[in-house]
Amino acid sequence: MEQFAPILIFLFVLFALLGSGVWVGLALMGVAWVGMELFTVRPAGDAMITVVWRSSSSWTLTALPLFIWMGEILYRTRLSEDMFRGLSPWMARLPGGLVHTNIVGCTVFAAVSGSSAATLTTVGKMSIPELRKRNYPEPMVIGTLAGAATLGLMIPPSLTLIVYGVTINESITKLFFAGILPGLVLALMFMAYVAVYSVASKSWQPTPEPPMSFMEKVQNSRFLIPVMLLIVVVIGSMYMGFATATEAAAFGVIGALVLAMTQGSLSWSTFSQSLMGAVRTSAMIALILSGAAFLSLSMGFTGLPRGLADLIASWELSRFELLMALLVFYIILGCFLDGISSVVLTMAVVEPMIREAGIDLIWFGIFIVVVVEMAQITPPIGFNLFVLQGMTEHQMGFIAKAAIPMFLIMVVMVFVLIAFPELATWLPDNIRQRPT
Repeated sequence: MEQFAPILIFLFVLFALLGSGVWVGLALMGVAWVGMELFTVRPAGDAMITVVWRSSSSWTLTALPLFIWMGEILYRTRLSEDMFRGLSPWMARLPGGLVHTNIVGCTVFAAVSGSSAATLTTVGKMSIPELRKRNYPEPMVIGTLAGAATLGLMIPPSLTLIVYGVTINESITKLFFAGILPGLVLALMFMAYVAVYSVASKSWQPTPEPPMSFMEKVQNSRFLIPVMLLIVVVIGSMYMGFATATEAAAFGVIGALVLAMTQGSLSWSTFSQSLMGAVRTSAMIALILSGAAFLSLSMGFTGLPRGLADLIASWELSRFELLMALLVFYIILGCFLDGISSVVLTMAVVEPMIREAGIDLIWFGIFIVVVVEMAQITPPIGFNLFVLQGMTEHQMGFIAKAAIPMFLIMVVMVFVLIAFPELATWLPDNIRQRPT
């Protein structure tokens, strides 16, 4: 019973602080402070200053605010309108029609933004009015947008993968490339569901699009050129070994500023808004990471992470059973915490278990991203659901119900990853990487 006392104390203090409305980062620091006072003679203040500085001064972490700023700049451009005009002629003749623009648009924007919320807002502000105007079923419009926007967490540059990589000291570039193929496969699974639903449903009666010649479609595709060039610069520079993740992020910011300038969207107002938006988001994530680093140190003094890892190892679970247990654990945790908080809060305990089980840490990064993607669309704290509620004014229950099929597809994706681990490991094993 004594070995569970630290767990109970940590959990009690954590939920007390979170329940009182304290920021997640400060709540983690508060829990760590209590742990340091109870379980060690080392001065808590001295330990906190040292750990917070070390976690905040990581060079790898520099990529985070840069990618966030790139997404903030693009959010304030006409990118969503251009993407819809460029994609819709090609999507209109597919089974499921223009609903596919939600999925493909989110996939494209995810490749230049690391945020699920930014992807959802950028694509949704253009696609929702257009799809409503054409009489597409509302649950399908809302559901596909909620699900596909989570691709912003997986397809590089992914903020969650940066945080995961920093937390476990893995290569950000390798993690980025590990997310590409699973992200594309998940997008194709979403599109396959839309196609099957459109054929099987009797309520699917959208207004047909006017016919368009091949050359007209090609001409409309010119609107996709700027964003595709930006993707090539960011992803291509890393793949060819010309740039690290941090340098690619800097290229991305410059490219986003040039794109905004050429569109006429760049003014002093939009520049300062994008900069302050990036500062706010980066500061929030940095505070969470600092709190998690301090909590990891505090928990280390109790021997809790190693003890739990040894306890679970004594159960002699197979790899599959361990992954299923973690799947259920993260789905439950995701109902109450956002993805980044879930990752940093649990890695101190989960990482030793994963290493003990011999599970590839790059592969596990993609596994955990798929699972925390589900957290974006699960009530009561599903962040994408709140964003959609603000955009559409639907009840939360309606939006959550519309997102259920996407949630189930992500569960299937977990089993696809387990069955075919090469999806996540092949690209990282075959890239040219520049020394960091």
